[in-house]
Amino acid sequence: MPPLPESGDIDAGTYLVPVAGHNEPFKVTVPGGWFALDGNSLGKDDPDHPAEWAVYLTLGSADYVSMDACTWMGALSDDGPSAEAFVKAMASQSPTASTPPVKVMVGDYSGFEFDHYVEGKVDFNACNGGKLCIHSISNTGCSRWYLTQNEHETYRVVDLNGRRAVVAVGYIDESINPELMREARAVFDSIVFRSYK
Repeated sequence: MPPLPESGDIDAGTYLVPVAGHNEPFKVTVPGGWFALDGNSLGKDDPDHPAEWAVYLTLGSADYVSMDACTWMGALSDDGPSAEAFVKAMASQSPTASTPPVKVMVGDYSGFEFDHYVEGKVDFNACNGGKLCIHSISNTGCSRWYLTQNEHETYRVVDLNGRRAVVAVGYIDESINPELMREARAVFDSIVFRSYK
């Protein structure tokens, strides 16, 4: 199985994606028309929507969560390595909200699934950097952010032998072609972590 390319258009197929700090990579199966960015994100355009990334997947880790996603600079906190800690931190974040987590299996590993979205009206211009910082791989910058009121993500956070890995599927807003949204969900559902047991 080939590794996911760092960037650019990718062929339909199944790819291996390493997770920083983990021995277990995961597999993701992608149809045609998708592209990769930074080796840990996938996206696809909707020709009828102006956004470049109409639907997207993010793959990897999320070590820091901002309690206030608007005033996040200097306030990203490390809530520990567990899947439960990430779920709790995301549920406590403002001005976003999460649905109650549901237990899931991702390949050989257990975890949780929940939706995450903006709650209420937000003045993005008043936020640090003009964006909501959702989580990050470092405490000095932002790795995952929302730039619009209508972004919506579904997360799966998996316990890999005491450390978490995080995958998410999202869309810019609800005007995206429903077929494309279903395709993105199918890619998300294809993700499984390989076990070396």
